[in-house]
Amino acid sequence: MNLGDYTKEFKYNWKLASPVMLGMLGHTFVSFIDNIMVGQLGTAELAAVSLGNSFMFIAMSLGIGFSTAITPLIAEADAAKDFASGKSSFKHGLFLCTTLGVLLFLMVFFGKPLMYLMKQPVEVVEYAIPYLNLVAFSLIPLIVFQAFKQFSDGLSMTRYPMYATLLGNIVNVILNYLLIFGKFGFPELGMVGAAYGTLASRIIMVFYLWFLLYKKEKSKDYVTNIKFFVLEKLMLKKIINLAAPSAMQMFFEVAIFTAAIWLSGLLGKNPQAANQVALNLSSMTFMVATGLSVASMIRVGNQKGLKNYVELRRIAFSIFLLGIILAFCFAILFLIFHNYLPKLYVDFNDAENFADNTEVVNIASNLLIAAAIFQVSDSIQVLVLGALRGLQDVKIPTIITFISYWLVGFPISWYFGKAEAYGSFGIWLGLLAGLSTAAILLYIRFNYLTKRLILSNSK
Repeated sequence: MNLGDYTKEFKYNWKLASPVMLGMLGHTFVSFIDNIMVGQLGTAELAAVSLGNSFMFIAMSLGIGFSTAITPLIAEADAAKDFASGKSSFKHGLFLCTTLGVLLFLMVFFGKPLMYLMKQPVEVVEYAIPYLNLVAFSLIPLIVFQAFKQFSDGLSMTRYPMYATLLGNIVNVILNYLLIFGKFGFPELGMVGAAYGTLASRIIMVFYLWFLLYKKEKSKDYVTNIKFFVLEKLMLKKIINLAAPSAMQMFFEVAIFTAAIWLSGLLGKNPQAANQVALNLSSMTFMVATGLSVASMIRVGNQKGLKNYVELRRIAFSIFLLGIILAFCFAILFLIFHNYLPKLYVDFNDAENFADNTEVVNIASNLLIAAAIFQVSDSIQVLVLGALRGLQDVKIPTIITFISYWLVGFPISWYFGKAEAYGSFGIWLGLLAGLSTAAILLYIRFNYLTKRLILSNSK
């Protein structure tokens, strides 16, 4: 095959992935707006949002990772024109996601005292707890939304979750402005106002996405007359067998970034705030790669349903190529603007906190250099992981992600992230090592599997 065999897929891949990217960026944008608005209150408040969200990131990774099992099952059923199997997959997936959302809320809500045991700055913990109470409850509508989103993506209807997320963002921005700063007669709630905005926006997203899917002929029969508690053990088992490893894959990756937040907290509130700034900026570019990963999952799932493995491999590689090109572009942007982007998050007109704000910007600027370096490996690992999920291969990739992030990445972050070593930059060296290891090992797995499928199918 020549280069044109891959680049000709770019247009359709982008069409499929761009709504997912915008929707995923929407989730990150909620955090971006929270960080910028809360950052105007002070570095302790910004660090508190970082600490509170670190608990949320872990819970969200489990919920979002779990929900991804719905997409390849729907994509395969859609390609095979098997409505009954598709509806059963969606119904059971929705039930499991709702149950998991409630369990995750309870886990975060009752896990708050752990913050005191983690040697985090006391001032930061006291700000974080009331914020976390409300944001934890928003996990329930968020994971339910994810079930509907993954179903919609599986039908290649990727625009509608994007529309719902954009509406949620608008609501979040407006409520943040009104409730954080007490505008137009609303109470001035500070950080807690940001939590109210997040909760309201996520509830609205669920109902609006359901409404959009109800209005479309292709999806209406799936999202109506759902006998929620009429369940089959075999289908529950099938989804759990796919979903649990997928949840752990995302958990292992998100958990090492969360560990970076906690390790930063050991260095002080300013390194922790700087870590949050760099993490928020790099997570935006990651969401672009995640959008392409969903496209990879959908298209590989479709080809698996058609049993066309040569085409499956060609399409997957076209998505990998597009992702690498975009990752290089983001890396260049981070290198060029690493001194300027962190300044968006702090108020340099605040004379009282000028020294703290300056330190946060200086640390975050250095971290963005590390973020620039790992753009390519981060993109490759998430794209290949999406393709492997499309193949419904989840167990070996779960082991790979554990080895990469926790046997390779975390020890490096812990050793080099001490104040007497490289501090915050050392923590991010561990992230770079983990992501690079995952990218290499996951690619080897995908290459092996697809070649084996092509060979066995040709006999």
